[in-house]
Amino acid sequence: MYIIAGLGNPSKEYEKTRHNAGFDTIDLLAEKLGIDLTEKKHRAYCGKGMIGTEKVLLLKPQTFMNNSGESLRDAADFYKVEPEQILVIYDDISLEPGQLRIRMKGSAGGHNGIKSIIAHLKTQDFPRIKIGVGAKPERMDLADYVLSRFSPAEREKMEESFREGAEAVITFLKDGPDAAMNQYNRKKDISQE
Repeated sequence: MYIIAGLGNPSKEYEKTRHNAGFDTIDLLAEKLGIDLTEKKHRAYCGKGMIGTEKVLLLKPQTFMNNSGESLRDAADFYKVEPEQILVIYDDISLEPGQLRIRMKGSAGGHNGIKSIIAHLKTQDFPRIKIGVGAKPERMDLADYVLSRFSPAEREKMEESFREGAEAVITFLKDGPDAAMNQYNRKKDISQE
């Protein structure tokens, strides 16, 4: 079984913000797979289904970003899932909007949701899909930036990357991490789009 967690902040006020890229991606994945995400368990909205032959639990932690690890730890303990089988989807300011980056492990890179997950799982060795949301403007506070919304043009581009993120999860589970990385870790020329 795999736990696939999309990170974000609950409540209407944070909907469609940069920090909720993980939520937006997991919503599209759930829709694509016909999985209902209304069950409230493990301090998250979750739903079970299949990707290929693999059982999956889709998870949207409701603990707020900085405590995402609490929800993942609870679900991992309940289902006896190892960190290597927890795939986390989240926003990354070091990637251009629309870029995806799949990694099998790594540091938090300053992301508080990932810091919390590393602290609760006691390892950095879990796969992740980073969704690029762009670098923060020079004089803007980081928290204000990640909690801001995309412009309509950016949002259009981001919707495409959320769809790609959902497809990357399916490729990751059906064809393996290497196939997913080969397909989705390429740099897109977004200036031409």
